[in-house]
Amino acid sequence: MSAFSEFSLLLIISAIAGAISVRLRQPVIIAYIVVGIIASPAVFGLVAAHEQIDLLAHVGITVLLFLVGLKLDLHHVRHIGPVALATGLGQLAFTIVGGFALILVLGKSPMEALYVAIALTFSSTIIIVKLLSDKRELDSLHGRIAVGFLIVQDLAVVLAMMAMSALRGSDEAGLVEVIVSLSWRILLAGAALYVLMRWILPGVVKAMAHSQELLLIFAIAWGTGLAALGEWAGFSKEAGAFLAGFSLASTAYRDAINARLSGIRDFLLLFFFIDLGSKLDFSTLGGELMPAVVLSLFVLIGNPLIVMAIMGFMGYRKRTGFLAGLTVAQISEFSIVFVAMGISLGHVGVDALGLTTLVGLVTIAMSTYMILYSHQLYQKLAPFLGWFERRNPFREQAVETDAHTDDKPEIIVFGLGRYGGRLARLLHEEEIRVLGIDFDPERVAEMRASGIPVHYGDGQESGFLEELPLESAKWIVSTLPDVDSNVAFLNALKERRFRGEVAFVARDDEHGMRMKQAGAPTVLYPMRDAVDYTVEHFAALIRPGENR
Repeated sequence: MSAFSEFSLLLIISAIAGAISVRLRQPVIIAYIVVGIIASPAVFGLVAAHEQIDLLAHVGITVLLFLVGLKLDLHHVRHIGPVALATGLGQLAFTIVGGFALILVLGKSPMEALYVAIALTFSSTIIIVKLLSDKRELDSLHGRIAVGFLIVQDLAVVLAMMAMSALRGSDEAGLVEVIVSLSWRILLAGAALYVLMRWILPGVVKAMAHSQELLLIFAIAWGTGLAALGEWAGFSKEAGAFLAGFSLASTAYRDAINARLSGIRDFLLLFFFIDLGSKLDFSTLGGELMPAVVLSLFVLIGNPLIVMAIMGFMGYRKRTGFLAGLTVAQISEFSIVFVAMGISLGHVGVDALGLTTLVGLVTIAMSTYMILYSHQLYQKLAPFLGWFERRNPFREQAVETDAHTDDKPEIIVFGLGRYGGRLARLLHEEEIRVLGIDFDPERVAEMRASGIPVHYGDGQESGFLEELPLESAKWIVSTLPDVDSNVAFLNALKERRFRGEVAFVARDDEHGMRMKQAGAPTVLYPMRDAVDYTVEHFAALIRPGENR
């Protein structure tokens, strides 16, 4: 079979596996690894063009790290919140120390234990952001905190890669020599980057941006060029690619580059995972099953618990800590890239890669469903999570003690996101007595600053509803983003015997149908209604003489 035919077959199999993965609501990364296993010599032996696939795999890793650096705008790095920083560093320390000790107990060598322990700390930014975005929770309190400590993890990835690359061939060298060597190279690279970012790159990028095609070629050339330079300077290709992206992160063309490279990244990463699966030694995987199960449980349970503990100590409620903690119950594609780098440096063997891959498959698959059904999980586990909440969760409790209006509301809006917040504002401007409800303390403070009465709390809890002035409300509008939260809210209202009208906002027809089946009396479709209004508006402008 020719290399072209082989590539075609692999792409067809990947497309089918990806479709199945999406149907199962799983990230396509899992499908790609499975395709690599299927194509490996141990199964069907479909991979013969190893050199070509290996080259594409390396370019894919370069683009991946380049895009990570591209997203780390200095403005965002400077404004990482204290809770995100503390949670990110705390989770990193706990997972590295605890994982290292656990892996040693499982009989691994110290260097292998170090690599795998560090690999266990990284969570997939791509997967988490996608899942939170699909659930409309990216702008929620726990979503913003999660994105913050993912930035901390991304920075840690690069530092870890640079540190381990500095150990290349350093068996005879002392630790102090390695640290000194790494330090001066980092300082030199930082100074060179500052000069480039301050005086050279803005003009170069602006010139390239006259053509979108040229901007894309320049971005790939810059990323691969600095990756090669990073490897020559004694760092790693991955660290060089990250710095290349970071150097362009503050330019005005960052979003345009990111948009054009995202699809290329996903395409090239397919070959990385195919290459990974084809190189796994299945004769050793049997012995890694028990360690993989133990480490998977450590990640699935330990990482969320440490996040909850830190956030609880810092004054957040158990629900916020739980929802944020679930986002780190996995390892990422970076974990596999990191261990694969260790193999290329001669630090670890393929056994470590097989173990990390197995843990990745288990944790990514399990955590995806945990995040998708996070609210149902919380409802079941909430009675056991009191240990992770202070008696005075001051960061969220502060908004509860603020004075509320004495007026009895005519409409209560649950969920003050983009739609709910605008709805509450416009009702308030129309002098309709409105009360907003939200679980995000920052959103509550923002709405109160606008003069709108807002209560802080969770509409799914029947006990909280008893504290609200429901007797005066003629309507309750729920803009909660997912069906399960709305069903729990509807049941809580039934328990409270609310006599007014209830309306639920649905993001699409499927959402609305499920709410109708659950007994929702009124369902609103903002997107569909907006389209209908727009069509009527244009029709009236184009055909003003017709009766409509």
